Amino acid sequence: MRKLLLALLLLGAPALGVAAGAEGVALMKARVDPGDTASLQRGAKLFVNYCAGCHSAEYMRFNRVAQDLGLPEDLVEQYLIFTDAKIGDTMQTAMNPQDGERWFGVAPPDLTLTARRRGADWLYTYLNSFYRDESKAVGVNNLVFPDVGMPHVLWELQGMPQPVYSDNGSDGLQVVGVRVPEGAGAMTEQEYQAATRDLTNFMAYMAEPVKAERQALGIKVLLFLSVFLLLTWLLKREYWKDVH
Repeated sequence: MRKLLLALLLLGAPALGVAAGAEGVALMKARVDPGDTASLQRGAKLFVNYCAGCHSAEYMRFNRVAQDLGLPEDLVEQYLIFTDAKIGDTMQTAMNPQDGERWFGVAPPDLTLTARRRGADWLYTYLNSFYRDESKAVGVNNLVFPDVGMPHVLWELQGMPQPVYSDNGSDGLQVVGVRVPEGAGAMTEQEYQAATRDLTNFMAYMAEPVKAERQALGIKVLLFLSVFLLLTWLLKREYWKDVH
């Protein structure tokens, strides 16, 4: 019994860690949809343009993205591959890990499973929670990831968010939110949130590429079981109608 309880606690440890990391910050709802192909295509474009320069997705292949997102392989090679990689290669970054560690203090991690480990809501909130902080080496901080070593790579789209402070008494001023000056970026607030939702959707797809297929199969199985249950009930009623 003691071993069973220990195993359950270990299984819950990653989820507990995520909750602790976001303590005090209400997570935004990403509302990802693995069946929204248009959103996934837009998210793939954002990923290769703004993330793949530093981060890899080494468990995902370009031809798998082309197949799942309904994209011709020649268009993927033209618009989504900016290195000498081939269509059948995994999505590796061109950045040298040693350079990344020297520039950012730590080598940028692989992003294939980030949405699965952190959760889509956490990732979506993270992308919407950067704010200017001149005391940091990269010039920004993040509400759900304090002391983040990553720069705000989407700042040109969003504009540079400013921190919103609250006086918490003995603790002094604390950052409780972010505010983006109107017209500071290339996108409006609604457009930026839609873009980061697309990016989150694509990263959630990368973390579990078969999710849409699994969900569709699950619906078919439930429909089959419902029909089978009805037929079973009708057969049982037919057999027992003469039993008193």
